[in-house]
Amino acid sequence: MESTIGRSTQSEAKVGQRDLTEIPIDPFRNIVFPNRLREKRRAAGFMKLLRFAAVLPEIPYIRLSKIERGEVVARTDELGRIATALGIAPSDLLIDIDDPGFDLAEWAQPFADGKPIDDDEERFALLLAAAVRARRSLDADLTIADVEQRFGLAQVNLSRVENAAKPWPRWNAAVQSALLRLFGVADEAALRHNVLAAYQDGSLAPFLENVVDPAHRWSRSRSRIASLARELNGLSAAQPSSEARPLPNKRDAHDERALLKPSPAPRARALTVYGAPLPDGLIDFVNTGGTIDAPRDVSDAAFGLRVGRATLGGGLPGHAIVVVDPGRYPVAGGLAAVREGTAWRVVAVTIDRDGVLGGYSVNPAREVPIDGRDATEVAAVVAALF
Repeated sequence: MESTIGRSTQSEAKVGQRDLTEIPIDPFRNIVFPNRLREKRRAAGFMKLLRFAAVLPEIPYIRLSKIERGEVVARTDELGRIATALGIAPSDLLIDIDDPGFDLAEWAQPFADGKPIDDDEERFALLLAAAVRARRSLDADLTIADVEQRFGLAQVNLSRVENAAKPWPRWNAAVQSALLRLFGVADEAALRHNVLAAYQDGSLAPFLENVVDPAHRWSRSRSRIASLARELNGLSAAQPSSEARPLPNKRDAHDERALLKPSPAPRARALTVYGAPLPDGLIDFVNTGGTIDAPRDVSDAAFGLRVGRATLGGGLPGHAIVVVDPGRYPVAGGLAAVREGTAWRVVAVTIDRDGVLGGYSVNPAREVPIDGRDATEVAAVVAALF
């Protein structure tokens, strides 16, 4: 559908007292974490990211691509895995964005898709991002899980919409339909009308600032990169340098198999199964008297946990037993067990653009922080039995 935003003349772009052309368009707004992954990867002989991803099964390809393109902030464990595969120090992947020699446009050039920018659609993407943020802020019950359950907008897409990751025409039909449901409108024309009206009456102003302000984004990026540098320095001091894996020789640089480690032999042992349903989606840590076979490579602290209720929907029914491994930290896109007092809660793991992990359940709709918790209170779910 043709955009209704200022298509003809600049004078038509003015509605009420607010001029749409005054909304700044930042071509680099999706970049929050410039880094040296592409440079170091190519120097190590991995000319294609897909080939490099083959030696990093712990990091999904899409996640790795977003890290390399600077669209998300990597976690320290991710930087460690990437650096180990490249035979470099994790800190070598970081960039000082305040260095006078750093040019963001030059850094971003290899990732440009060459498509012309439609200013009208770019501005609507920014307004829509602000409108979604405003919609959620006005309804305390509209959690991430609730948005997904009621309107069909997955967390990863919700986050990208709220950060104006791409213009409306580039979203697929499922995302567009979910957004129409979120705003309770029948079609795109009605959505555009309502969003523009909210912009004109000033409702979006406080939310739009966080979307369009490069200085605000750059400040967050600077803070996160500095935090990563401190964390990596702490890890380096605690671990001997001999733990780093050397680069393959030049002959093997293009053969990812040279970097693969042989799989350890499976361990045959039984895990005790705990779990009884409690209110609010919690699971009581009581011994059920049952056991399950331990999956390969789990730590000695692993245990089985009966879910009890379908708190994550039909994909994980109440009779399922999950394997919880306190020796592993959760990863985005997976599941985690979070301890609350003496009970546990199973959650789906999400990650925002700043690399911060969180978790949520659907029934009941709950959001819980993961990063920042004591290490004894969070564990990865590594398998499920039905």
